[in-house]
Amino acid sequence: MNLEIISSEKVLFSGEAVRVTLPGALGSFTVLDNHASLMSTLTAGVIEYETEGEVKTMPVDGGFVDVNDNRVAICLQ
Repeated sequence: MNLEIISSEKVLFSGEAVRVTLPGALGSFTVLDNHASLMSTLTAGVIEYETEGEVKTMPVDGGFVDVNDNRVAICLQ
């Protein structure tokens, strides 16, 4: 799936990901390929994403995520 993480200043990551784990407002959740469409607010925590066998983490203060058609768009505060 395509993952894009953006802040108000720049694109922090854009590329393919195998999975993405996010700090949702109602708890942590993981998005995989062919996930159902959803929108959620994000709370302070850590985004964890896997790209070609490499797991990366990114601390966040909050924001929101839009998942649709194997595209995960994360907008951070």
